[in-house]
Amino acid sequence: MQTEESRALVKKAWAEFASRDLGRIAAAFTDDAEWLAPEGNGTAVALGGANRMGGRDAIAAFIATEMRRLFSNVAVEFRGFFADGPIVVVEEQMRATLPNGTHYVNDYCFVFECRDGKIFRVREYMDTLGGFRQIFAKGHPLQATL
Repeated sequence: MQTEESRALVKKAWAEFASRDLGRIAAAFTDDAEWLAPEGNGTAVALGGANRMGGRDAIAAFIATEMRRLFSNVAVEFRGFFADGPIVVVEEQMRATLPNGTHYVNDYCFVFECRDGKIFRVREYMDTLGGFRQIFAKGHPLQATL
């Protein structure tokens, strides 16, 4: 894929993610897509899920429903969309409210790999320790509230 085509695809995918529409989200990914995040990240631990997801339906379900169990009032501030051929790097800060009412703020970097007009791999990076500490803050056992 060409650079601008890849950049446009990923920007459109973010709009689909925000829609929370399972079908629209799934349509952004190839059937064999995979999403890779750091092992032991707070989101995966809190939701009892894995740090690796395979298949567009699993990825779409996570974005449309599972993620919403942990984060509400989500606001994303994009800091950059950098593209080179089929690779797009997105830098952002996410702010949200956790189930116990506390605020969550974390910086993320996503590396999207595009193929045939769809996303086939996402590598997600974040402040894993900071995120874990916010999700599992002393006195706020989120597992009981999810």
